Amino acid sequence: MKRVAVLYGGISVERAVSLVSGTQVIAALRQAGYDVVPVEVGSDLRAVLAALEPRPDAVFNALHGHFGEDGTIQGVLDWLGIPYTHSGVRASALAMDKVAAKAVFAAAGLAVARGGTEVVADLALADPMPAPYVIKPVNEGSSVGVEIMRVGGNRRAAVVAAWRFGRQAMVEEFIPGRELTVGVMGDRALAVTEIVAKAGSFYDYESKYGDGGSLHVVPAAVPPEITAQALEMALAAHRALGCRGASRADFRYDDTAGEPGRLVLLEVNTQPGLTPTSLLPEQAALLGMSFAELCAWMVEHAACRV
Repeated sequence: MKRVAVLYGGISVERAVSLVSGTQVIAALRQAGYDVVPVEVGSDLRAVLAALEPRPDAVFNALHGHFGEDGTIQGVLDWLGIPYTHSGVRASALAMDKVAAKAVFAAAGLAVARGGTEVVADLALADPMPAPYVIKPVNEGSSVGVEIMRVGGNRRAAVVAAWRFGRQAMVEEFIPGRELTVGVMGDRALAVTEIVAKAGSFYDYESKYGDGGSLHVVPAAVPPEITAQALEMALAAHRALGCRGASRADFRYDDTAGEPGRLVLLEVNTQPGLTPTSLLPEQAALLGMSFAELCAWMVEHAACRV
């Protein structure tokens, strides 16, 4: 029987999400017949290393955020020679850095939002571009820290005062329309999901993980050419970053001027959530794959990325 250590928890702002993902994965892998060793990760790396002795056959990386999906734990596991799920050091680091990832996407010819980085303190002085626009951390996930600056709003100073995500921020045009996402497994893009956030909200942290925070429509009710384009772009972004295993690409689809509209790639998540409200398991289920089968697929595709 294959012995699998599940790393979950971590020390990022997404710890709570990771704990839920990890708990789900542990149960699913046991259901699939694996010998599972849960490893709740905290601030002591030595404790994590001790928990990985004797060496497991594979590590299921259910960590989110800093140190879990930015290439850090991937480098540790590469050093130890333990196969692990999801992407390796390079792809993980690139995807987590929104500036670097956007440059890779643009170089690959994929449509991205207009904008760039700004010194956060300068945002209190003037709008860096015409409103509406989006301010987001360069290195966070799960919509942590994302702010939308709307026409007539006066929140810049408050956003700057409360900012805790580094000296610089990403500032991009706000793209109206709809939120779409596409999961990728290996060389296959799965489906297109439309995410309808609760009334009056964009797809923020609460919408992603709160009970009833959003409605997922899969397959999305968009024109066939947009479905094909989203599937193609998600797989192209996965490959451009050098991702392995599963990933999820997030898009904005501006259909406000009519169909077919403009599809814009926002980012790629190399550690898609595996909570009860997560999107990748829904898309896998649509194609006939149970949650246990999805987790088992990830384990069987685990590898070192040296």
